[in-house]
Amino acid sequence: MNSSTTDSPGSSAARPASSRFLVYGAYGYTGELVCDEALRLGLSPWVSGRDPERLAAMAEPRGLRHRPLSLDDAAGLDEALSEVDVVLHCAGPFSKTFRPMIESCLRTGTHYLDITGEWQVFQAAAERDAAARDKGIMVMPGVGFDVVPSDCLAAYLHGRLPDGTALSLGFQMVGRASRGTRRTALEGLTGRGYVRREGALRSVPAAWLTRTIDFGRGPRLAATIPWGDIVTAWHTTGIPDIEVFMAAPPSAVRTMKISRWLGPLIQTGFVQRRMLRKIDSSPAGPDAGQRANGRSLLWGEIRNTAGDSVVARLSGPEGYSLTAATAIRIVERVLGGDLEAGFQTPGGHYGADFVLEVEGVERHDGERMTAAE
Repeated sequence: MNSSTTDSPGSSAARPASSRFLVYGAYGYTGELVCDEALRLGLSPWVSGRDPERLAAMAEPRGLRHRPLSLDDAAGLDEALSEVDVVLHCAGPFSKTFRPMIESCLRTGTHYLDITGEWQVFQAAAERDAAARDKGIMVMPGVGFDVVPSDCLAAYLHGRLPDGTALSLGFQMVGRASRGTRRTALEGLTGRGYVRREGALRSVPAAWLTRTIDFGRGPRLAATIPWGDIVTAWHTTGIPDIEVFMAAPPSAVRTMKISRWLGPLIQTGFVQRRMLRKIDSSPAGPDAGQRANGRSLLWGEIRNTAGDSVVARLSGPEGYSLTAATAIRIVERVLGGDLEAGFQTPGGHYGADFVLEVEGVERHDGERMTAAE
């Protein structure tokens, strides 16, 4: 991979057997956090993105090797990826960006990781399982907040109730969303949601189900959303019925329900442009102080046909900080050879306790109910 700068030496004692990995979208809000976490752990990623000026402004002060690349440039992408072992894709919305990257990984034999939460991307990546196995590469989307903590929680609950047939997961974010997250959310505001029923993905109205959930700080209203776990938890646990809830104030839940009828209007170019201008005028994301004060709260419940159920909760750092921590730890694992060819999930391959390796993450068992009760 050619560049105008030299490699940063990093700390060789902290490096795995290979340290060649590329972060694409490195100058984005989350991409910068990921790169800073890598440097903190003694790794020196190669970095890339579409905008040469933004890339240089991010890379040069950190001493990172960099090369601007467009995802439309298949030859350039292949040339760059052929020189690294792993790519960590951080440029969303992933529904628009993941295909050229994953196809280049398949052509060059490069392991693919990303930080998506979009269920369509997980589903499409799972459909590349055979091709990835044939090439000997691992494809693991969702190595950040989406979906490491929830997937590990799903694996843990399944271990507590192995005959479970219905899984409900939920999360509450204590903190501000980044511009990228809000842009992706706007793209997905179609008035439709998805759950998994009897092993198949099922389209349902937005906010199809609501329930009150205690994420660890008291009861909160939550509504179903089409989150990545409807794909990943299926692959991790094999549970046929899966739904994901997000905590939201009543006004937000009402807006989600209204989108059932206004979804087509929201998706028109005029409305999208107006809403995107408003998003782009907001801060890039939470600052360091806001991240330090934020938390990620997760809840899960698994039930079997006999009426037994178990609950567990997980709490950890603010979502973007957690993303940077889990993503780089998975990069380290892959570079060190801890991988399996094909489509994989974080909890499925690295186990239910993987997320507990991140400082500040705690897991607590909740109530267990039996049919007799």
